[in-house]
Amino acid sequence: MSLDPLSRLIAAAQDGRPLAPTEALLVADLDFGQFLRLLPVTQALREKRFGNSVRLCSIVNAKSGRCAEDCRFCAQSAAWPTGVDEYPLKTPEEILAEARQVKPWGAREFSIVTSGKGLKKEAEIEAVCRAILAIRDETRLLTCASLGIVDERILARLKAAGLNKFHHNLECAKSYWDRVCTTHPWEEDVAVVKRAKALGLEVCCGGIFGLGESWAERAELAETLRDLQVNSVPLNFLNPIPGTPLENVPRLTPLECLKIIALFRLMLPQTRLQICGGRHMNLRDFQSWIFAAGADGMMIGNYLTTKGRPVEEDLKMIADLGLESEP
Repeated sequence: MSLDPLSRLIAAAQDGRPLAPTEALLVADLDFGQFLRLLPVTQALREKRFGNSVRLCSIVNAKSGRCAEDCRFCAQSAAWPTGVDEYPLKTPEEILAEARQVKPWGAREFSIVTSGKGLKKEAEIEAVCRAILAIRDETRLLTCASLGIVDERILARLKAAGLNKFHHNLECAKSYWDRVCTTHPWEEDVAVVKRAKALGLEVCCGGIFGLGESWAERAELAETLRDLQVNSVPLNFLNPIPGTPLENVPRLTPLECLKIIALFRLMLPQTRLQICGGRHMNLRDFQSWIFAAGADGMMIGNYLTTKGRPVEEDLKMIADLGLESEP
């Protein structure tokens, strides 16, 4: 007698092996009651790999707006009338000041994020390197940079300055890319991930969900990230921005967000899953469930162009769950 989808999913996941897309996709059809019975499995996978600790990270929007790319979800694209703040690269001193603020929150990683296809000007690269050196020396935070599509020379300079991790999202599956961005090929994004890994940098690479993609395309992205052997996967949930082509897209439901986290945990049982942009807007009262669904970390503080939840509330949530922020 064939097993029902939930039983098949649990049976496939119990040995901790990475599930194939066809197996993990069973999560999409679970109703709320069935999903509740899956949570002990996804929580056990998280605890087996990461224990009781939660990795917290935070970012600074170091250069905002004026991006020539046409990503349909992005507030910083010059193609869309979003009214987002626009400013040039912050100084190393300004970036360091943001890192100082993050340190007392218990964040372990701090990422410098810049708009645009890729940071290339010598003065800007030098400023980021100086900021990385200062953050490393003064705060001891792990440093991360999200600077777009950059070449090996720039990545090597960042690493020499003390960069620990390079962040570059693929955003969505290859099969869905032409409905998200038309100004550069998806393969360019994969190439920069491979370049960073080849240089020995850790790589943070994930995507954004709620763009209209299918469950199969979500699993396709997870499979790609598994094949690339990235170190951590940030999961973002679309917060529709007025002025962008996706401004009227319905928000994901909390259950759908949790199912996405579970799918990625089932397919990537050994990989860090960080819940980032759009968390409190989409998950709402279910934010504390992300850890049972399989996440082992989250971004705290503000996002790139929108406000995050008050840090005090996030830290209280972690404490209430009996979890600890990773030292």
